[in-house]
Amino acid sequence: MTSDSTAFRSQLTAPFRVRQAHIDTSDGTGTRPRWARPGLVGLLALTAVLYLWALDRSGWANSFYSAAVQAGSVSWKAMFFGSSDAANAITVDKTPLALWPMDLSVRIFGLSSWSILVPQAIEGVLTVWLLHNTVRRTTGSNGAALLAGLTLAITPVAVLMFKFNNPDAMLVLLLTGAVYATMRALEKPSLRWVTLVGVLVGLAFLAKMLQAFLVLPALAVVYLLFAHTSIPKRLGHLALALVAMIVSAGWWIAIVSVWPASSRPYIGGSQNNSILELTLGYNGLGRLNGEETGSVGGGGGGAGGTGGGMWGQTGLLRLFNSEIGGQIAWLMPAALVLLGVGLWLTRRTGFGQRRTDLVRAGLVVWGLWLLVTGLTFSFMAGIFHAYYTVALSPAIGALVGIGGWLLWRHRDSLLAQGAAALTVSLTSVLAFYLLGRSADFVPWLRWVVLVVGVVSALLVVGIGHYGRRVAIAVGAGVLVATMAGPASYAVQTATTGHSGSIVDAGPSTGSSGFGGGRGGPGGGGNGGGRPPGMPNQNGQTQNGQTQNGQTQNGTGGGFGRGGGGMGGGAGGLLNGSTASSALTKLLEADASSYTWVAAAVGSNNASGYQLATQEPVMAIGGFNGSDPSPTLAQFKAYVAAKKIHYFIGSGSSFGSSSGGSSDSSSISTWVSQNFTATTVGGTTVYDLTQPTSSASSSTATDGSAT
Repeated sequence: MTSDSTAFRSQLTAPFRVRQAHIDTSDGTGTRPRWARPGLVGLLALTAVLYLWALDRSGWANSFYSAAVQAGSVSWKAMFFGSSDAANAITVDKTPLALWPMDLSVRIFGLSSWSILVPQAIEGVLTVWLLHNTVRRTTGSNGAALLAGLTLAITPVAVLMFKFNNPDAMLVLLLTGAVYATMRALEKPSLRWVTLVGVLVGLAFLAKMLQAFLVLPALAVVYLLFAHTSIPKRLGHLALALVAMIVSAGWWIAIVSVWPASSRPYIGGSQNNSILELTLGYNGLGRLNGEETGSVGGGGGGAGGTGGGMWGQTGLLRLFNSEIGGQIAWLMPAALVLLGVGLWLTRRTGFGQRRTDLVRAGLVVWGLWLLVTGLTFSFMAGIFHAYYTVALSPAIGALVGIGGWLLWRHRDSLLAQGAAALTVSLTSVLAFYLLGRSADFVPWLRWVVLVVGVVSALLVVGIGHYGRRVAIAVGAGVLVATMAGPASYAVQTATTGHSGSIVDAGPSTGSSGFGGGRGGPGGGGNGGGRPPGMPNQNGQTQNGQTQNGQTQNGTGGGFGRGGGGMGGGAGGLLNGSTASSALTKLLEADASSYTWVAAAVGSNNASGYQLATQEPVMAIGGFNGSDPSPTLAQFKAYVAAKKIHYFIGSGSSFGSSSGGSSDSSSISTWVSQNFTATTVGGTTVYDLTQPTSSASSSTATDGSAT
């Protein structure tokens, strides 16, 4: 064999010498470079600005959860159960942990967009900080940690969710913390860290139920393979973590299960007032097989216009389609390539005494997180929204950070150079394609990304022969090619208001969402239901976005449509209602004399009126209007007892439910037949204390409410 061929093979297969025991755990004054602490401070400051910028443009954001926060801020019982109203008629269709920081914030600072949304922004900054620390401890590299944190911070769907009041922000924070605790347990087996892993996953369950358990395979496998202790002890530690998880998740479930149903709110999202049914059915197996009793659907178009069913076509390419791709897909191929190459470059560390190889363990845990969660999202047939993919962002960020660091440290190897060229090429071409879906958005950027990407991919092949300055310049080109696309979407998302139950990051791509369109906060009106100081939001929005507090006329479609009108209006299934000033004054008058100032079908319809008045409004049928709460008989009893003042009519159809209750329809019919409709600020209202003469006669005859 010639010396040239030997040198070639050496370059191709040169192993990377991963440090196995020496991990930099100093407090920043030891072996860390001088730029490490300023770099981290800069990253967190950038993240905070991005996540806090113009929060009030989103108004009440998801008014479904905002109404529950308002209720929890005035009633500890409503806070504990996650009730939609302070009178505790029905809960939201999730476990309530994610609401609790918002509840406390509103208790302290009063009800506003900022007090509701700032907790999520803080959770986002903490998530970036945790990911940075996890990757730094894994690799010993501050550069890898900063790259991982930056990747997470500018992921468009992460920007969206950490500026919004859905439970996904809390879920991602807790699961990222669980990985951090796992990696600490691998450094030195400790019952404290193992127990903390279970506690954090259990709390994540209380944030968004069974989705939290998608990371369990990653956590269990990495501990079994890499924990530096005997197999029996590893199994024992995992058993302890399981017990901790069950306790931290199960205490709330147990209390709700044994609490007398007559003295707690109805469990929203269930058909039998059961938290276990909600957990295992509507928010459990139903999400996988699509058989969600009580789920309301309509319209034939699938997500992204794929025509693959109500929630979009399933399959391996689902996460790259026109609706979801711009949210999360930018660096997903890069993460997968870097995962494979990273495992190859660290292959000689193996197992046995080399289980202390935190780098390989980090690749495994984040890789399994990405694969298991990504495949679940790709093939689940039930309710699925693009913003769910925020759960992939920490794994993508970590793999990019660890994998990029491995390639840089191993840049003399032809294998690493080739992998880097492939990664940059794939990422820049994908960014060119994704940016092309929103061709009117910074149209020149896609060409810059493509050209810089191609040039950088060519130059990176010989990076091992360059001087340090040239190598750094090439690295900067790589960052531009790979990060400019998601960064542009991140900035657009950060400066745009989002409201409604279905929201997307980035500019419009022209794709059709749920039911034919991705509607924003419907319900025209003069903005009586907006947060204090918010500009008016008249008309309908498109894609769940508002520009500078002003809505855009959009075509919406399906459940995305709000009920327009010159005054207030019903919001429909997915968007909060808007109360006119006249209607708000009407509801507030003599409010203390009633348990609920009004009732409306569906949680979003009720939410706007409750937020406008800060008085309890009963959400008949829960989120979908298909829960049997209250029944017609119960509603009649409430009316007879003068507990509900008004019934507010819905201006839009909720579509057909999948096996849910029809009580809300029966209630609406009964009200319209027995009470007189009046129009207040463009909204149909029935005074339930003033039945029609025929209804009064019937009541007097039989002695009961009609």
